[in-house]
Amino acid sequence: MEDIIVSIKTGSFNGRAGSTRLTSSGLQSPDGMRKIASTKRETASAFLKKVGKEFGFSSNGFSIYLNRNKTGEILSQNKTMSLLKIKHGDMLYLYPSGASSSSSAEVMDTATPHSSSSLPSISSSSISSSSSSSSSSMIPRSFSAPQVQEDEIDQYLAKQDGKIYRNKDPQLCRHGALGKCVHCVPLEPFDEDYLNHLDPPVKHMSFHAYLRKLTGGADKGKFAALENISCKIKSGCEGHPPWPEGICTKCQPSAITLNRQKYRHVDNIMFENHTIADRFLDFWRKTGSQRMGYLYGKYTEHTDIPLGIRAEVAAIYEPPQNATQNSLELVEDPKAAAVDEIAAKLGLCKVGWIFTDLLSEDTRIGTVRYTRNHESHYLSAEECITAGYFQNHHSNSCRLSRDGQFGSKFVTVVATGGPDNQVHFEGYQVSNQCMALVRDECLLPCKDAPELGYVKESCPEQYVPDVFYKDKDKFGNDITFLARPLPVEYLIIDITTTFPKDPQYTFCSTQRFPIENRDILGETQDFHSLATYLSQCTSTAFLDIVSDFHLLLFLVTNEVMPLRDSIGLLLDAVRTSNEDLAQTWKKSEQWATIEQLCSTVGGQPSSSLGYGAMGGPSAPASSSAMWSCLHCTFMNQPGTEHCEMCSLPRS
Repeated sequence: MEDIIVSIKTGSFNGRAGSTRLTSSGLQSPDGMRKIASTKRETASAFLKKVGKEFGFSSNGFSIYLNRNKTGEILSQNKTMSLLKIKHGDMLYLYPSGASSSSSAEVMDTATPHSSSSLPSISSSSISSSSSSSSSSMIPRSFSAPQVQEDEIDQYLAKQDGKIYRNKDPQLCRHGALGKCVHCVPLEPFDEDYLNHLDPPVKHMSFHAYLRKLTGGADKGKFAALENISCKIKSGCEGHPPWPEGICTKCQPSAITLNRQKYRHVDNIMFENHTIADRFLDFWRKTGSQRMGYLYGKYTEHTDIPLGIRAEVAAIYEPPQNATQNSLELVEDPKAAAVDEIAAKLGLCKVGWIFTDLLSEDTRIGTVRYTRNHESHYLSAEECITAGYFQNHHSNSCRLSRDGQFGSKFVTVVATGGPDNQVHFEGYQVSNQCMALVRDECLLPCKDAPELGYVKESCPEQYVPDVFYKDKDKFGNDITFLARPLPVEYLIIDITTTFPKDPQYTFCSTQRFPIENRDILGETQDFHSLATYLSQCTSTAFLDIVSDFHLLLFLVTNEVMPLRDSIGLLLDAVRTSNEDLAQTWKKSEQWATIEQLCSTVGGQPSSSLGYGAMGGPSAPASSSAMWSCLHCTFMNQPGTEHCEMCSLPRS
C-alpha cells in the first residue's frame, strides 16, 4: 500500500489571508509546516478528521480545496484519496471558515523598531506588507523572536532616526534652503566614508547601525536574519548512526571562515571617575600581584558614533581569587547572587570585567613595562577564551534573532602598560564567531605562544568543523589557512576606554570603606571597619555616608547582621539620591542595631599592621569594649589579654 505524505503550510496566497496549502516540502504550523501522512485507500472523511485534529479545527471549521480559487472542494464522504485523484506531492488549499472574507485577520509581516512593544503578535494568517515608516530598520516577522525583553538602551536606540544630518555646503549646493542634494542629504548611520573620516576613524560601526544596514533597502530586510553560529552536530537526524559512526550534510555543521567583525555591540567604555580605577590598582601597588574585578554600571547612548552604545562603569566588585605576579585564578563566590541583586536594585548591572597585567619598570618614578603591542599581543588566547565565556553567559537580548539572543554587550578591560610606560586601560570584546567557538568548546590556547589559539580536531567524543582564516603571503596574495594554529587578532574587537573631563559619582561618599576579599592586605570588612569608617565620616548627610558600593555590599552580606530583606528603602534612596528616604531608613530598628554593634566593638581597626581601614594610624583599643581576636576573629570580653577561643595574645 503506497503512502501519501502531504504537508500543510499556513500562510497567504495572492493576498488572501488564512489560506493553507498542502505540499510535501516540509513541516510547518502557524510557526512552520506540518506533514500529514495518508494512504490511497483512506477516505476523504478520515483525511479531513486527521487534518482537523492536527490543526485543532472542529469538523466544520475549515474547508480544503483542490485549486487556489476555491474550486474542487474535498467534502466529507467515503470516496478514497485515489478516486479523488490526490497523489503524493499535490498542492491543496485550506481555508478556515470565514477567513476568506475577513480583512481584519491581516497582520503586518514587518516589525518597526520604534518600540519593543510595537511588535505584532505572531499570527497564522500573517501577510507581507510594506510600512510607511521613515525608519529603514524593518525586519520580517518570520525572523523575529517573540516575547523578548530587550535592554532599555536597545529599545531607546530602536526609536531613534539614526541618520547623519549635514548642513548645506556653501560651495557645492546650488539649491534653496529647503532643498537637498547629494552633498547635503542625510547619511545612513552605517556610511563607511563618514565613519572613516571621523577623528579618530571608526573601524567598527555600531550594532544598531549594522541592523539598519541589514534591514534597509527596498526589501526592508525581508531575506535578512541574525543567525547564531553553531559548531555542534544537529540532533534528530535518523538516516544514519550517530557520530562517530555516521554523519551527513544535513546534520554536519558548516565550516567557518573567520572574518573581522564589522560591527561591535559596545562602542565606548567610560569610568565615571579616576577613583574607581585607582582603588582597583591599589591592590597591585601594595602586593605586586595581579587583580581581577567585575565592572558594574549601565549602558547609555554614545553620541560620538551614530546609534552607539557606551558602557559606564560606576563600581568594581572584586570576587574571591588567588593571584600571583603572573597568574589569576577565580574561586567560587558565595556572594555572587547577592551582589547582582543589590546592583539591580541600584539600577546597575554587570557590564564587563577588568584585570591587570602590570610589571613595574622603575619604582622610583612609577613606570611600568610596555608589554602588550603589535609585536607581541593585545589579548592572549586564554584571555580571549575567558572573555568569550563571560560574553556567552551575558548574552544580548535581541528580538531580531530567532533564538532571542545575539552577541553580547559584556566588555573586557585590561590595565596594562602603554607606550609612555604609564598605566593604560584598554577595552576589548571578542567576536560572535569566537563566542561560538568557545561555547561549543572548539578553541584551545597555545602553551608557548599566547598570541595563538588552536582549534580542536575532531575525535570520537566531539565533531569539530573546519575553521579557516585568510592572510596574505609574502607576494601579497590572499591565502586561506586552517586555524591550527590561529592568530587571535581575528577574534578581537577593540573598544575605546575613557574617563570624563568632569567626574561623575553614582556613589558620592568621600570616605573609603574597605573593598571586599582583600584580607591579604589586612583590609577586612567587619564591624571594626564599619565603626572606623563611620567615625571618620564628616558629612552631616546620611545619604553621603552610606553611598558607597562596598559598604552596601557589607550591610547585605555580613554574617552577623545581614540586611538583605530590609535594605530596599536605603538602596532606593541611593539610586534616586533621595536624602529623605535615607533619613527614613536611618530611623529603622536595623540601623539602630548596626550602630549598637559598632559601639560595642569600638572604632579600633581590624588590621594587625597598625593601620586603620583608611590607611592612617590606628587609635588605641578601648579597654572597656569587646575586642576581636586577630587570629580567629572570636569576640572576647573587655579586660582580657588572651583570646578565650585560641588562647593567643591580643596583640
